[in-house]
Amino acid sequence: MGLGGTAKKLQKVTDMAEDVYTRLNDLRDQVVEMRKTTQETSDRVDRLERETAEMRAVVEALAEAEGIDIEAVTADVHISEAEAEGTDAAESDPDRAAADSAEQD
Repeated sequence: MGLGGTAKKLQKVTDMAEDVYTRLNDLRDQVVEMRKTTQETSDRVDRLERETAEMRAVVEALAEAEGIDIEAVTADVHISEAEAEGTDAAESDPDRAAADSAEQD
């Protein structure tokens, strides 16, 4: 009876080891796929950054040729975005907007 119990325990340990091995292989495959995806994403981001820099240089050259102040235009855009964010926040939290308005008065 002692050998039967030992055999069952060994079989259980063997089954657990096989399960762990299978899970480890699955995890390794996931890590390999994640590394591949991360590298592809990094390459794509690098390419987009280069293209953006090239486009910015072209736009700046065109703006300079037309006498447009890029810094002023950029500042106006940032101000508009900040105002829009403030409006969005007021719409999503009317109590805060009322409190902010009261503070300004």
